[in-house]
Amino acid sequence: MEPMTYRERFEATVTHRPVDRVPYDLAGTSLNGMEHAASIEALQRHMGFSGPAGGWYRKFDERILEALDIDVRRVGDLLCPASPLTRERTATKETDCWGVTREFTGVYWDIRNPPLKGATLEDLDRYPWPRAENLDLARIATFHEEARRLYEETDYVVCAEHPFYGVMELGCWMCGFDDFLLRMALEPEFVRRFFDIVLAYQKQVIEIYYGAVGAYIHFTTSGDDFGTQTGSFLSPDMFEELVKPYYRERIRFTKTFTKARYLHHTCGSVFHLIPHLIDAGVDILNPIQPGARDMEPERLKSAYGDRLTFHGGVDTQHLLPNGTPDEVEREVGRILSVLARDGGYILSPAHNLQPDVPPANVVAIFEGADRYFGRRSRGVRR
Repeated sequence: MEPMTYRERFEATVTHRPVDRVPYDLAGTSLNGMEHAASIEALQRHMGFSGPAGGWYRKFDERILEALDIDVRRVGDLLCPASPLTRERTATKETDCWGVTREFTGVYWDIRNPPLKGATLEDLDRYPWPRAENLDLARIATFHEEARRLYEETDYVVCAEHPFYGVMELGCWMCGFDDFLLRMALEPEFVRRFFDIVLAYQKQVIEIYYGAVGAYIHFTTSGDDFGTQTGSFLSPDMFEELVKPYYRERIRFTKTFTKARYLHHTCGSVFHLIPHLIDAGVDILNPIQPGARDMEPERLKSAYGDRLTFHGGVDTQHLLPNGTPDEVEREVGRILSVLARDGGYILSPAHNLQPDVPPANVVAIFEGADRYFGRRSRGVRR
């Protein structure tokens, strides 16, 4: 097959048509990159780069992306409007516009003292919720220009970062997981009122954000974790009753401002929720966490491969931190033999790469794919 452009390859992938190779993604979303400076620096050294990357693209080192022939570039970010709840971030503590306080615990920021734990319906009505009219419009104008530049001056696939959190995960963060999950079983009126408030805010932000970037993007992300390692937080029936109506309306409303495909990120075992995600409007599912129950590539491809594009799948729990480059390459070949069949797969780590992943294993993901597709290695890769 003749080589395809990045955008031709993406469009063929999401419409389940043949491709010259699958799209490659590293750091094209906030869900599959490298958050720690030490990890990025180790990868730079391994690939022979030194000094700042330069250039106007600032989401990741463009030299690495070019050398690995990565198809995707991203634009935008989470938005937090000005709020009396926000506290200036220190080296170890921050409070965001939702009133959620996080403390740095060595690798990630963990939630402390959920602000709505034990709240009543009246407390929800009194709470100082974020207001979309307080967004930084100058920042959104910058996103517009960056998206336009990526779309008009490059051939990369452009991904828009989701501008806010998901409804269920936000409820768990603001009330505490134990509190909010119990309410979903015993106090659905509280949960619906919470979701009503959050969705109203989301729709205001969608109009502003996707009104600015929607014409220049090929897919957009969203995130809301519905699964644990062994199963979903909710039964499919409870998900359909409580979460799905809000999620479907968010997707429907987003798609009135953009023709972009919709990627949803949910960690964990969500096999039995996938029909509801498809029905809600999800086009691409991330991260395909292969170590979670029922999330094996073979099972997913057989059940949903003709209705969904999969994004991720390269294990970040065991393989990438503990395997050898040869083992990584072999596993990538196996994944491709399953998920890339008849289109519908974007190659990527299953989640963000933590500091315990050797840089040689990052390179091996894409080296393995190159070999699978009969491509020669490029540039500075080792």
